[in-house]
Amino acid sequence: MQATLALEDGTIFKGRAFGAAGERWGEVVFNTGMTGYQEILTDPSYCGQIVVMTYPLIGNYGINREDFESKKSYVRGFVVHEECTQPSNWRASYRLADFLDREGVVGLSGVDTRALTRHLRNYGTMRGVISTEAADPRDLVEKARSCPHLTGQELVPEVATEEIYVLEGNGPRVVLIDLGSKLNIIRHLQKRNCEVVVVPPKTTPQEILSLHPQGVLISNGPGDPVDVPATIATTRELIGRLPMFGICLGHQVIALALGAKTYKMKFGHRGANHPVKDLATGKVYITSHNHGFSVAEESLRGLPVVVSHRNLNDQTVEGIRHRHLPVFAVQYHPEASPGPQESAYLFDQFMELMRDA
Repeated sequence: MQATLALEDGTIFKGRAFGAAGERWGEVVFNTGMTGYQEILTDPSYCGQIVVMTYPLIGNYGINREDFESKKSYVRGFVVHEECTQPSNWRASYRLADFLDREGVVGLSGVDTRALTRHLRNYGTMRGVISTEAADPRDLVEKARSCPHLTGQELVPEVATEEIYVLEGNGPRVVLIDLGSKLNIIRHLQKRNCEVVVVPPKTTPQEILSLHPQGVLISNGPGDPVDVPATIATTRELIGRLPMFGICLGHQVIALALGAKTYKMKFGHRGANHPVKDLATGKVYITSHNHGFSVAEESLRGLPVVVSHRNLNDQTVEGIRHRHLPVFAVQYHPEASPGPQESAYLFDQFMELMRDA
């Protein structure tokens, strides 16, 4: 079966369909990871997006039962150069195509993903429609142009918990504000014996304080950070009352709560090989990324924060730290999955803040 990807600027890519049949729309983005497609497909931060993998062969180790980052996939479309139909790995339970079919994700293979990626790098991420249905490509382009932009969509409620739940532990109690948290964030907290109380995005400051936590962690999630005003307001109220750690979207939420601004990047950071410098130590870490928005550094002037981490590819802000209060955040993913594990030390710093509070 043939499938087509149409971009809003009129560019068309055709190839072979795999996974689910049908038609999906979303923001078209690319990820440069050589491995980790299972974690990418189950990362809630990709909600509302069609993901292009730059590595040419995808699916060669199949899908296993251990490496999920959420209970399902929120990706709307998946574009690869070559789909491996016969995976070989001792942990594999089923093929990539079977997983996409089960999750309702439309797949497209046989595409020149280098050309597609260069196009997105040159002109920026854009809306697109991926379809296995026989249709005039010009109609698909018009559909892409009529799709909603990522900003303004309420994506976080699609991926976040609706109810408070508790994961037992013998250490400090941490409230995790779930904006679409990856499971590996929870795994890192549990590894450090934390009792994790996962709460919905609109949980009030009073409700959080009534849980008597030792710290608050604000998770990653999809979309534009300005689209979660309730979480920003809650964060603003809690700053200075509890140690606080933000990851990815959580980083942007903390920045906005402190009075900074964010902006949409041309094509974002999505991959597992971004060099980030810890400005306090001078050490450079290879890090995992998935974000299309960033904190505007000029908006930090006059605020009681310092830039703690910087991306060495484009010099963008990768972390901030409050000058006086136990509050810090990073734009990238210290929990990795996929990606290098070397930034896990940030969870240890969060533990130290809670012990010293």
